[in-house]
Amino acid sequence: MSQPAINFTDIPPEHRVRELFLAAQDVQTRAYAPYSHFLVGAAILTSTGNTYVGCNVENAAYPVGSCAEAGAIAAMVAGGDTEIAVLVTICDSTDVGTCCGGCRQRVREFAKSDTPIYACGTDGIRAVFTMEQLLPTSFGPENLVGFVS
Repeated sequence: MSQPAINFTDIPPEHRVRELFLAAQDVQTRAYAPYSHFLVGAAILTSTGNTYVGCNVENAAYPVGSCAEAGAIAAMVAGGDTEIAVLVTICDSTDVGTCCGGCRQRVREFAKSDTPIYACGTDGIRAVFTMEQLLPTSFGPENLVGFVS
């Protein structure tokens, strides 16, 4: 069952969610998902104001593929950024689609507990979560301070 969309005008303008939504929607069309047919796009806004996108890429050794969030994070790191300020994901599911467990941890590596994550469908924003809501009491880089040199 489809969830009601959240109006873009209700979102803080500094999150640039409409821009990120359009970027995620565009890259979603290039997702390679011949097995699941579940196309996902992701767009990241970094703390420096840069935008990076990614889409899911499957292969015949299913499920050894790459999630959209992982692709966007890889592009972000390759671009020289390391802090996610806002994340937007989009999928065609009729329900709210959120990051998988593995991607929640990947996002957590580069996000703060209050980083907003917008879960979108083709109709727009369906839900907004913070990193803490998606991965409560998580383990992250700060837990390793003093243990890793």
